[in-house]
Amino acid sequence: MNIGTSGLSVLKKRYLIKDEMGNPTENVEDMFNRVADTIASADEKYGGDVKKSAETFYNMMTELEFLPNSPTLMNAGRLLGQLSACFVLPVDDSMEDIFEAIKNAALIHKSGGGTGFSFTRLRQKGAPVNSTGGVASGPVTFMKVFNSATEAVKQGGTRRGANMGMLQIDHPDILEFIDCKADGSEITNFNISVAVTEKFMEAAIKGENYDLIDPRTKETVGQLNAKEVFDKIVTAAHKNGEPGIVFIDRLNRDNVVPNQGKIEATNPCGEQPLLPYESCNLGSINLVAMLRETENGHEVDFEKLERVTRNAVHFLDNVIDVNNYPLEAIGKTTRDTRKIGLGVMGFADMLLLLGIPYNSEEGVAMAEKVMGFINNTAKDESRKLAQVRGAFPLFAESIYAEGDPVRNGTVTTIAPTGTLSIIAGVSSGVEPVFAYVFIRNVMDGTEFIEVNPILKKTLLDRGIYSDALMKKISSEGSLAHIDEIPEDIKRVFVSAHDVSPEWHIRMQAAFQNNIDNAVSKTVNFESSATKEDVEEVYLLAYKLGCKGVTIYRDGSRMGQVLNVGKVNNGEKAESEAPPYGSIVPRSRPVITQGYTERVKIGCGKLYITVNYDENGICEVFTSTGRHGGCPSQSEAISRLTSIALRSGVDINSILEQLRGIRCPSTIRHHDMCVTSCPDAIAKTIEKVMKMHDAAQAIKAEAEKPAPAPAPKPQAKADEDKHTMMYCPECGEKIEHAGGCVICPNCGYSKCG
Repeated sequence: MNIGTSGLSVLKKRYLIKDEMGNPTENVEDMFNRVADTIASADEKYGGDVKKSAETFYNMMTELEFLPNSPTLMNAGRLLGQLSACFVLPVDDSMEDIFEAIKNAALIHKSGGGTGFSFTRLRQKGAPVNSTGGVASGPVTFMKVFNSATEAVKQGGTRRGANMGMLQIDHPDILEFIDCKADGSEITNFNISVAVTEKFMEAAIKGENYDLIDPRTKETVGQLNAKEVFDKIVTAAHKNGEPGIVFIDRLNRDNVVPNQGKIEATNPCGEQPLLPYESCNLGSINLVAMLRETENGHEVDFEKLERVTRNAVHFLDNVIDVNNYPLEAIGKTTRDTRKIGLGVMGFADMLLLLGIPYNSEEGVAMAEKVMGFINNTAKDESRKLAQVRGAFPLFAESIYAEGDPVRNGTVTTIAPTGTLSIIAGVSSGVEPVFAYVFIRNVMDGTEFIEVNPILKKTLLDRGIYSDALMKKISSEGSLAHIDEIPEDIKRVFVSAHDVSPEWHIRMQAAFQNNIDNAVSKTVNFESSATKEDVEEVYLLAYKLGCKGVTIYRDGSRMGQVLNVGKVNNGEKAESEAPPYGSIVPRSRPVITQGYTERVKIGCGKLYITVNYDENGICEVFTSTGRHGGCPSQSEAISRLTSIALRSGVDINSILEQLRGIRCPSTIRHHDMCVTSCPDAIAKTIEKVMKMHDAAQAIKAEAEKPAPAPAPKPQAKADEDKHTMMYCPECGEKIEHAGGCVICPNCGYSKCG
């Protein structure tokens, strides 16, 4: 196996089985054997050669030719046994149905999956509720309830719970929905997208009004100007990347079994349209491994690509049979259509090795050629499987009923491949390379230069590689304006921000034209992009036949996504963080107020004191009871937390680092309210923060201060210029790719 250091680190942290103390009990080979044996066992049901299939699957994974989605790697052959990445659950318009959906989502998140919901069926805010005589609170209010449930469940899981929330454009609460994530502080466990109809888009282009429909009575209850609503979506996306847009009629145009109902939602990254109670099993082919060297460079080995595609379809079809679904309704619906989603990763790296620029006609043509070949081969293999195993159960009422039987309702999807790409050591999904050089600071003060291996080899071959040049590339974030780099290299080695939005969309459309489901991709804009630029991309995606579109403008979201070498106004940054030693914590106040809480932990009791002054929480103390504990570690955490608080570090960032840390002595007990001493400290700080904020609010109301003037747009823009975002797990900068937030260092993914 040729797995790099970063890939091995991700596998050890997130995938390998561990004991109660957190120590791995299997190695990487064991993991792949566990997965291969489990998935191959389905062949016994159809009279196949289980041993041969297990060997084929093992070799395919260890050679990094194909990798299944993360839950399959994590859970195959284990007690949990839940192997699907994405689910869609219905949300019907009653309190019972709403909380049933919340319960089901919690079970899915616990098992390692992500969930998509449409809230379109919920009656609008202010609509009458006949059973109580009250009025409805509307979809956005209930989204907040779903969000809180996800926050609670994700603390104890192996993957973070993630949701997609959708609302159709003609829902009466659509304006509130568009703005529901405007300040970034609420509904943090959701990606949101507006389900846009063809009728609405035509009205927006023409500047016409459109109807708002009561979801309960189906009657028209008002009108809005489509262009004004479209502009509002564009403005919100320009501000912080949300909401995205999903062309809902196009999803239903390709609905395999329309008699079973309408497709209302997708999974959290927008690439997998599903019926209610349906799940999908995803996997990706490593396109770099599908190349062979020639005298003149590289070429696609289509013979190998055919073999791997057929084996991958076999693998994913088997997953459906051995999967342990979190709900029986999900199991039945999934088996009825047997949808799989085979995609790719390493596409940008493949183009580099072929000497093809991403932003070129040749690049788009290669996307069409390769994905068209995979799609046709996958469909052919699905037909061959149907000859032995039978068609999917709902085939007779499907859109395929007049043709040859097929085993799977869908076969291809382009999914994000954040951690899978790190394991395989290639670029993510079908995205361009975000950055070619990273400078990592090691704890002893030394710097570690991490360079895209294809660029490094190219520069070494040309005799122009040097550490100084790599640092310059890292600082610039691109090769485009570096004089030392030859023009022919700069032409091919383009980064995400060198690719114009038009080429992003053209590439997405090229893949969309050759797959069954949809494409998870992010159109990355520079910070200087205008609202008109965003509008142009949305209209181009509509024109070119995409099923949805997600954008991100560099520096627009609180806690910036990977920002290489530049601040948000496009000017060169002198450094990406305050210089070492430049921040000094304020002195401890002489007099403080606070609270002390006694918390039961696995090895006794922990007493936590949280104090505050007029500037907010400023210090934390801990002491242990007579039965021991970890006094030195708790004291160290408290001291560092106190220094961070008095240095102006955002308290929520501190809590994010402490929450959910797991200690074996605590998690062995089932009656604990905390998972460790750090988790207990975080919970107490949060309680005191809420009490302090409430007291301050009451005081402010009593004093009735004059309202502060609304910030000027320019002042807000200046405030947003310096937002940065770092991974909450490893502290490295993270990036937007494949419709999700991903850390290229440790594999953290906001989407699960």
